[in-house]
Amino acid sequence: MKIIFAGTPHFAAAALQALLDAGFNVVAALTQPDRPAGRGMQLTPGPVKQLALQHGLPVLQPRTLKDADIQNELADFAADAMVVAAYGLILPQAVLQLPRHGCLNIHASLLPRWRGAAPIQRAILAGDTGTGITVMQMDAGLDTGDMLLKKPCPITPHDTAQTLHDKLATLGAEAIVEALNLLEQGRLTPVLQDAALATYAAKLSKAEAQIDWTENAAHIALAVRAYNPFPVATATLNATPIKVWQASVRNDLGGKPGTILAMEKNGIIVACGQGALCLEVLQRPNAKALPAAQFVQGFALHPGDRFTMPD
Repeated sequence: MKIIFAGTPHFAAAALQALLDAGFNVVAALTQPDRPAGRGMQLTPGPVKQLALQHGLPVLQPRTLKDADIQNELADFAADAMVVAAYGLILPQAVLQLPRHGCLNIHASLLPRWRGAAPIQRAILAGDTGTGITVMQMDAGLDTGDMLLKKPCPITPHDTAQTLHDKLATLGAEAIVEALNLLEQGRLTPVLQDAALATYAAKLSKAEAQIDWTENAAHIALAVRAYNPFPVATATLNATPIKVWQASVRNDLGGKPGTILAMEKNGIIVACGQGALCLEVLQRPNAKALPAAQFVQGFALHPGDRFTMPD
């Protein structure tokens, strides 16, 4: 089968590497235009482009897939299937129907739960104990197509969005290789999604990562994990924004929300609406993330100090 691959970040690059390793005939890579990155904000190719160039694949970087020129260029490859993973552009109907077997998407949830842009973070934030990968047949809707293959993955109490992302990237790579092998053998059975069970994983915003200390400690702890590594849970003390990278729940303590209750060896204990949160790894502006014991050496904190509430 001739395959066009569409994707941009590391999650997608893992799948592309797996397809190449498995010997699939990838005829082209579609990926987002280069973006400014690093201190010098130099235009930098994404992981998929870098990998594609290493393997000598043609790379296409259109800003839209709605133009006839790019659609004709894609049609010339006469692909049997297009594999899509975290690509970042909407595929119009004209593109969806180009390959003989259509477009297969690697989605980081067990559909129909968590359709949308941020399924990994929303699953952690909701306190889900499991998630997974769904390989789906793409249609014009938002992650509404038929399910072709599902692979479950547990969410551990210590998973962050980063660690879960890495597990799902590996699982997604394995799943698409299996799905394409089954497709070649005519053994993939499409399964309709139950729209009544659908939930929506909205795109992340920096504003939502501001810690609201009136919430219960368990929910804030989930938020800290869900927003690591982006946008990172943030609290404000003495007009200074402080990023919280790691925290745990302390149910045995309570007080006025946002108040520092104690300074312990392993963390800073802060009262929440219910229970307390132990801040274990923190970062102030223009500095490295540090364990609490090191953080307090360069940032004066005292029991009774109070974090500012978000507006």
